[in-house]
Amino acid sequence: MSLNLTRIKLSYIEKHLYLSPATTMFSKACEYGIRATIYVAVQSLEGKRASLKSIAAEIESPVAFTAKILQDLVRKGLMQSVMGPTGGFEMDQQKLDSIKLSQIVDAIDGDSIYKGCGLGMKQCDESKPCPVHDKFAKVRADLREMLESTNLLGLATELETGSTFLKR
Repeated sequence: MSLNLTRIKLSYIEKHLYLSPATTMFSKACEYGIRATIYVAVQSLEGKRASLKSIAAEIESPVAFTAKILQDLVRKGLMQSVMGPTGGFEMDQQKLDSIKLSQIVDAIDGDSIYKGCGLGMKQCDESKPCPVHDKFAKVRADLREMLESTNLLGLATELETGSTFLKR
């Protein structure tokens, strides 16, 4: 393969790997988990508990799948579940500023987002890098910084004020 053809292919990969709207960095469960946690945080700020059905409807997720995700978040101590007719899911308002997006991602997907190859190759490291290894390392470092510096209170407040949205 000629060097020019290789450059064209790399340019195509770089543009489409990072800019495609269909490309996501999180699993579907993690996406729903982040959205559900933000919604429950907003409800908690208003002194309300959120029912499983209202959460699933708000984040546009199947109820059974949402229930499994919420169980993981409760087990990790990120939210509480209250049983009974007035039950639902809630979060401690005082802790919302200390809960980071990275904790939610870790509770659902673990740290896999910070590892692995950007092109999905089984082995990719400094000694045998894939074509986007160095660029993807920068993306991951920036992502880690964003996840570790973004707290739930800020996201819930933006949603509550109408400057952000959970669904269109």
